[in-house]
Amino acid sequence: MIIVEVLRVAPASGSENLPTQTLLLPLTFFDLLWLRLPPVERVFFYEFPHPTTLFFNTLLPKLKRSLSLALGYFFPLAGHLTWPLDSNKPIIKYNTGDTVSLTVAESDADFNYLAGSNLCEATQSHHLVPHLIISHEQATVLALQVTLFPNSGFSIGITSHHAVLDGKTSTSFIKSWAYLCSRLGESESESESPFCLPPELSPFYDREMIKDNNEIEAKYVSNWLKQGGPNNRSFMVWDLQLPEEAIRGLFQLSRSDIEKLKQSVVSKQKGNLHLSTFVLSIAYAWVCRVKAEEIQNRRVIMALNIDCRSRLEPPLPPTYFGNCIGARLTVCETRELLGEDGLIVAVEALSAALGTLKDGVLSGAENWSSWLIDGFATDVKTIGAAGSPKFDVYNCDFGWGRPKKVEMASIDRTGAFCLSDSKNGDGVEISLVSKKEAMEAFASLFVKGLLQS
Repeated sequence: MIIVEVLRVAPASGSENLPTQTLLLPLTFFDLLWLRLPPVERVFFYEFPHPTTLFFNTLLPKLKRSLSLALGYFFPLAGHLTWPLDSNKPIIKYNTGDTVSLTVAESDADFNYLAGSNLCEATQSHHLVPHLIISHEQATVLALQVTLFPNSGFSIGITSHHAVLDGKTSTSFIKSWAYLCSRLGESESESESPFCLPPELSPFYDREMIKDNNEIEAKYVSNWLKQGGPNNRSFMVWDLQLPEEAIRGLFQLSRSDIEKLKQSVVSKQKGNLHLSTFVLSIAYAWVCRVKAEEIQNRRVIMALNIDCRSRLEPPLPPTYFGNCIGARLTVCETRELLGEDGLIVAVEALSAALGTLKDGVLSGAENWSSWLIDGFATDVKTIGAAGSPKFDVYNCDFGWGRPKKVEMASIDRTGAFCLSDSKNGDGVEISLVSKKEAMEAFASLFVKGLLQS
């Protein structure tokens, strides 16, 4: 890969949303939960079977201009995280003139292979995502990379600090960038300027709506200060290592597949279960993975991320900028997941965990950071679920068509599943990273299980 140039893109001057002076945006307990977690990395692949000159003369200028316009709305992304000595918690600081790094690169790798659904080495997409600049004292929030595959396609890599934005906010930013890019060149005589974001994409910044009646924030800050402490105010993120021979796989469950799984569960269990696409997809992938990886731990925990925006009191708008993720854990005996009714066991456990939402989405929130930082007993294997089909990532069209593939590159270090909508609009996609033998076994089990259901 060749780095063509590294650009610094500032929020568009004159934007009515842009602060005219330094702005300090405090972190909430939802943000603090992720303070030292590794950045989230995603790659969007787009077909572009055109000459290189068209990319550099037409596409790239539009991407740069629309990025500047989008940052006019999402200006905190150009700032950085810092922890002032007189502050009891970290903040996002934006100064006039702050910029986002946009790396422009050219790759001779096989675009169709990287953008395909075949099993491949997890590291093969690493060169498509940029790095954040993180020190003990501060951290950049966002970095972007556009990589051209001549006469084939291009990719957009986004690396974001998890203490600033969750998957919903990150996706909203990409959609806003795409929305503005696709409208560049339209006549400005239209009733509405093509440079204005619609309400469903415009970020909402009011932190005061998040109530912390149980002093959750203080507990999280205390836990982070003790981790590597005492009084450890560092922003250095955890250095999670890649498993040996890590292989990335992408699998699809069509609507028909999901209906088969549902009927299979219903035929054996008449209880009041939560048989949503999300639950059935996670349950099926969970069982396949436990079998494929031959997990030896006595119990397995599945950690679910819950969007809390609509569940808080008062509820937050869907466009709230920042993290607003809650957690629910479900624990199963490994032997039960390996048994004949493993799918039912998993569905029952997930249904029970989601059922606790009726007690309030923040029920147990005071323990979330302890779970994350301290982990669990050695006889427990923890697997997470990242992403969501509701993000609708395949709807990010910059004006040259929908993505051919969207990949969360960072799951190779976290070990989580990633769920998303599917590129053909039928069902969901599930991606994961595991060792070669386990991944091949997972692929086989995934297909056989659907044939038998």
